[in-house]
Amino acid sequence: MNTTKIINRAIVFGMLLGAIWNATPAIAQVPIRDPHTPGYVVATELPDGTIPSASANGNFIIGPTHDAAPESIMQDNVPQGTVYRFTIDSKDSKIYPGIAREPKTFGTADPANPAKLIVTTSHPDPYSRQIAVYVPKQYVAGTAAPFIVGADGPDDLLFTVLDNLIAEGKVPAMIAISIGNGSGDAQGSQRGLEYDTMNGVYAEFVENEILPLVESKYQVKLTKDPSGRATMGGSSGGSCALIMAWYHPELYHRVLTYSGTFINQQWPYNPKTPQGAWGFHTTLIPKSRPKPLRIWMEVGDQDLFNPNIMRDDMHDWVAANENMAKALAVKGYQYQFVFARNARHVDYKVKKQTLPEALEWLWKDYRPAQSAK
Repeated sequence: MNTTKIINRAIVFGMLLGAIWNATPAIAQVPIRDPHTPGYVVATELPDGTIPSASANGNFIIGPTHDAAPESIMQDNVPQGTVYRFTIDSKDSKIYPGIAREPKTFGTADPANPAKLIVTTSHPDPYSRQIAVYVPKQYVAGTAAPFIVGADGPDDLLFTVLDNLIAEGKVPAMIAISIGNGSGDAQGSQRGLEYDTMNGVYAEFVENEILPLVESKYQVKLTKDPSGRATMGGSSGGSCALIMAWYHPELYHRVLTYSGTFINQQWPYNPKTPQGAWGFHTTLIPKSRPKPLRIWMEVGDQDLFNPNIMRDDMHDWVAANENMAKALAVKGYQYQFVFARNARHVDYKVKKQTLPEALEWLWKDYRPAQSAK
C-alpha cells in the first residue's frame, strides 16, 4: 500500500473518531471520581489490595489494585457443583412475549418533560434466553434450598465462588439460577423492559415461569423463605435485583449489585415513578418504612456518566450509588457500599476481587426457617 493511501485512511479514521467523540462526549470523556467529593458519603478508605470485612456495615473505599480473591479461582480439591443449562423462547412466556428497538435508534426527549423519553421504534420481536442452574455438591435431595437469582447470565464466576465458599462454610449450600436477558438494552428493548421497569413484573416472571421449570427439570426444591432468597446483577441487572426485592419483599430479602443503574432509564414512562430507578434514593427509600432487605453495592470511580439527549440530571451512576448509600444509612438498612478506585462499569477485576466477600456478607445473618427443612 502506498504512502498516500495510508495517510488518507489515517485522516478518515481520525475524522470518524472525532465524530464519535463529539456525538457522545458524556461516554467518551468519563470523569474519574474522587470518593471524597463533597456530598458523597463519608467512607473508610482501606489499604490498597484489601477489602471490607464480611462482618462490617457501611461505606468503604478500596484501592486501585484488584487481584482476584482465592475463592474466585477454581480449586481442584473443592467439591464442584453441577451446572445445568437450558434455553427458553419468548413464545413460551405469558408475561414477556418480546420487544426490540430498531438498531441505531434511541428516542426523543419530551420537550415538556426532560425525564420522559419518547421511543417510537420499539416493536414486537421474539427472543431466546439462556438459563444456567448451579446445584452444589452438598445439596440434599428433597430439602428446600436457599438460592440466588442472577441477571445477565450465565455467570460462571458466581458458580466458582459458590463452590469455594460453600466448601469453606462461609455461605449456605445454595442453588444459583443465572438468567439471560431477553436481548437489547435500555429504553424500548426487552432487557430494558425487564430490568429497568419500576414494578414487580420481572420478579413475578421469575417466580411463575422460571423457578417452577428449575424445580421440575432438575429435581430440586427451592425455599419459600424470603430470607433464603437473594437477587444479584450488574448495571441494569443491579437495579433489577433491587426492584425485585423492593416490590416483592415477601419473596427476596438479599440484594447484591455492581454499578447499579439507579438512574432514570425506565420505559414506558410511568407517572407513579417519574424518575425511574433514580427515585429509589430521592423518594421511595426516604418516604417508605424500611423493608427487611440486606443490600451490598459497588460502584467504580470511572463508572458511567451519560446525560444523553434527556439532560434530566438523572444519568450519573456514581452519584446514584452514592445517593443510595446515603438513603439506606438514614433509614437504618443493613448495607455495605464499596467505592472502587481504578474501576470501570461492572469492572470484572473488581468483581473477582470482591464477589466472595460480598456473598459472605450478604448471607452473614442467614438462619434457615424451620419450615424450609
